[in-house]
Amino acid sequence: MSLEEFCAHPLISPLGWPVDVLDQFLYEHGAHEPFHQDYGHIDLSRISWTEQVITADEFCLMPTGASEDDLIDYIAENPDHHIGTRTSGVHEGVGEWWAERGTWKRRPLLLDRALVTPGSTGLQVLEGRTRVGVLKGRRRQGAYVAAQHLAWAGHPSPAPEDRRPGEPFTAA
Repeated sequence: MSLEEFCAHPLISPLGWPVDVLDQFLYEHGAHEPFHQDYGHIDLSRISWTEQVITADEFCLMPTGASEDDLIDYIAENPDHHIGTRTSGVHEGVGEWWAERGTWKRRPLLLDRALVTPGSTGLQVLEGRTRVGVLKGRRRQGAYVAAQHLAWAGHPSPAPEDRRPGEPFTAA
């Protein structure tokens, strides 16, 4: 099914998520087993997505899901290789974006850790581990990296029964 058909599906469209988030999280990685291990218990209807500015320092300290917790550091060991493998489709021009702008071409997805483990604080990388690994590796190399970066951040939203009448389901 196409991305457009996927987004219009009756189980997906009520989420009210931005298309880029739906694409990266559910459309591209809905069958990715590590995602099921790390995030399968989360009620997707309780996530509200917003664009946020996150500093490079914050990204360099940010974890990812437990099933792939070493992936960001693995990618950071050789960021140039991982940039070089991104050359076609949505990845076309990624190397130029890093060289000229010091950031990624497509915003990664971050998730409030309270959604993963109640009582936890901070954000973790949901999707975009390669992008964050490249950022971390380029910084370590002394290559140009912007001080701030855009990301999609998913935070807890009230349960439908906890919302006031007329309040939006999510804040997309």
